[in-house]
Amino acid sequence: MYNGILLLNKQPGFTSHDAVAKLRGILRFRRIGHAGTLDPMAQGLLVILLGSAARASEYASGADKEYLAEFVLGVETDTQDSTGAILRQSPVEADRKTLEEAVQSFAGGYDQLPPMYSAIQKDGVRLYDLARQGKTVERQPRFISLPQLELLEYQPPRGRLRVCCSKGGYIRTLCHDIGQKLGCGAIMSGLTRLRAGQVRLEDALNLEEVRRRHEAGELAESILPVDSVFSDLPAVTLTPEGARRAANGAHAARRHLAQGEIPPEGVLCRVYGPEGEFIMAGKGGLLEAGPPAIFCHKMFA
Repeated sequence: MYNGILLLNKQPGFTSHDAVAKLRGILRFRRIGHAGTLDPMAQGLLVILLGSAARASEYASGADKEYLAEFVLGVETDTQDSTGAILRQSPVEADRKTLEEAVQSFAGGYDQLPPMYSAIQKDGVRLYDLARQGKTVERQPRFISLPQLELLEYQPPRGRLRVCCSKGGYIRTLCHDIGQKLGCGAIMSGLTRLRAGQVRLEDALNLEEVRRRHEAGELAESILPVDSVFSDLPAVTLTPEGARRAANGAHAARRHLAQGEIPPEGVLCRVYGPEGEFIMAGKGGLLEAGPPAIFCHKMFA
């Protein structure tokens, strides 16, 4: 059985859930999850969580992600990408300068209205299930951070973007919104995830490579430690007493730290035992009496 992070290069044509199912068939065990869903049409980096690492899903999914996105101006569909039914088509008059200005108006971030074809729930029902029934419901805009947004190529009506996006952002909706800004509409025609947090596509394996390495007994060499998905978080090391408290779900106070500082309230950190072993993710907070502490989250050992 494997424990850790496997970087998968997902090919287009199947869902992230399908990718997990295929891996369960190859590796012959079920404790497999993923972080950061990719649409069926999308390809690229999918972070796979094996064994005890599956508990890290809620944290690993929050990492910033980097994409290459292809788009087509002058078209609108019900899914905001090339898989949907065409709603309207319009002439494209934007030159590169006009398109650059439209793209840069979203740089840094904006309040994005989630698409109907998404996994967000409304009264316990996925929006995409409602959309397939022809229904549209009210949604609330959510701010998404776009620390990097660059127009790489434009050959009207097609172009390519490099996008770094925070959790919860929809790249097809960004393409749609750029098209609305131009007045001609736009759809996403292709998407490749290049990076999630600190891990990158060039280090990922496709399904056939996973199968081959597993059958040869070599896959363990490609499994990253669980804390690799938290490498951008601050780290603390606990004393033996602090590690025992963490294992029992208790908070760790300043006296339980051998190295590092308690993070500000609400900020996540990596927590290590006295021998340097990664044991959990923690979050800074305040005790009822006022002093700061680290509150234990899920154990990954």
